[in-house]
Formats: sequence, structure tokens, C-alpha cells
Amino acid sequence: MKPISTNARTATGRELFRDKPKKKPAPKTSDATIAIQRGEHGRYQVKSGYMSGEFVARAFPKAPSNARGLIAEATGETEEAAIAALHDIIDARETRRRADRRVDPQTGISIPSNEEYAEALDQVALTRPQRAMLTTLALAGDDGLTDAGLARSAGYKSRAAANRAFTNAGKLIANYLDVQTSSESRPNESGDAYFLGYRGPQRNEDDPGNWILHAEVRYAVRIGM
Repeated sequence: MKPISTNARTATGRELFRDKPKKKPAPKTSDATIAIQRGEHGRYQVKSGYMSGEFVARAFPKAPSNARGLIAEATGETEEAAIAALHDIIDARETRRRADRRVDPQTGISIPSNEEYAEALDQVALTRPQRAMLTTLALAGDDGLTDAGLARSAGYKSRAAANRAFTNAGKLIANYLDVQTSSESRPNESGDAYFLGYRGPQRNEDDPGNWILHAEVRYAVRIGM
């Protein structure tokens, strides 16, 4: 009877375990680990998750936007509760804002507050010429600008082109703030332009009057300069 080879047994054991990779230790988890969920409510992006021992939901400007600041925040016992609470905060904020809007006596258009215009200017993708017009008009104050001056401020050769760009800027901001801009006066001109400003006194039949920014728009433009 041949003796059992211990070398063979040992070699076999080494072969069984030689190629098996060593197990890596499981990563440690903590409350700081956050699984961020993303959603939307109105014109805002909503981010929610578990943070520092509680469920948090936060609202931010929706892309594309020049702003990245926090709009509102809420907490709850569950993630769903935090999101629902945040929705309530945003809805209440929008209701308050609408109630605070004034009606322009010349056009009948609802004019938002300084705060609303400032947010819209941060969010809406205006062109450089459009921003140039708003900046120049804000600096002009109550004197405003003639159509020719408005065109020069943005580098337009045509007064009609400048007025179209100004009107489109008003439309973009009005759409963002969800404001109806049908004007009760000057039916030949778009109410979108009157959402940003109004016409000054006419000097003669051929003069439509200077464009003058609403005080709220002036304020919003100046703080953003």
C-alpha cells in the first residue's frame, strides 16, 4: 500500500485558493450618504433626499438659467412629505406675488414686483442687445429713450428691429412670470413691450413718445448690473 502524499494534498489546497481574489471590505455607510431625487414644480427644479437625519426638499431655478440660488426649502417625516410641503410653500409664494402686483393705469397690464422682475432677469435668456436696451433705459430713468435712441443703445440700424427685440424681451419675461400682456391702449403695439415699460408724452403726430421702463423693471435691472 502506497503512503498518502501530503505534498499532493497541500498542493491541491493551494490550487483551490490561489486564483480567488481577496474580498474587499464593504464600504462604510453613514447618514451623510444622500440619494438625490430630481423633479419639477412650476418653473422650478426640485431636489430631495435624506440629509443630516431628516428628509429635505429644495427648489432651485430650472435650467437653462443664469441663477443657481436656493428658492425655497422644506422638511418632512418622509421624502414625499418634504416634497409636498415644498410645493405648498412655492404655491403660497406665487399666490402672494400675484396679489401684490399692481395694474398699470395706461395699459391695464398687471405689473409684477421688483422681486419678480429681478428673478425673471436672472432666469430668462435675453440677448446682449436686449440687455443693452434694458440697461440704457434703466439709466435713462423717467426721461426714457426715443425709438432711435433705443436702436442705438443696442447697435440696431433699424428702429423697427429694435422695437421687435424689445417686445420679444417683454414676451419672454411675461411668459416666465405667467402674466397676460394684452394692452388696453395703443392697439397697434404689442402688450408684451408694455409689460416692460410705457410710452411718454407725444411731441407731435409723428412721435410715438419715448420708451420709459416701469420703476420695478428699472430697479431689477440696476441691482443686476
